[in-house]
Amino acid sequence: MYTDLSSDQYRQRFANCDPDSYQLIDVREDDEYAEAHLPGAVNIPLSEFMARVDEIDEDMPALLVCNTGVRSSQAALYLASLGYAQLYNLEDGTKGWREKGYPVEHSRDC
Repeated sequence: MYTDLSSDQYRQRFANCDPDSYQLIDVREDDEYAEAHLPGAVNIPLSEFMARVDEIDEDMPALLVCNTGVRSSQAALYLASLGYAQLYNLEDGTKGWREKGYPVEHSRDC
């Protein structure tokens, strides 16, 4: 299975970790990701997730994020079904992250 984390819990658990020690995967579509995403997040849209699952290292913790936690929980369940063990879902998503005023990155200038 996977563990749900709030934005605050994510920051407490991973904020001081080496970014290379875990995977932060944004499963939103390209345009959503480009608008704003958590710093360091890699985009693997849910629509491409099954085809790109080999990009996810099963030996490293993976934190999945979307807009509100729904799509990322689906991705986490899929990875769990494949035997991935260290899975986390950002339950309040990018929306909750932004509402708390936490920093985001942008992939394009608007």
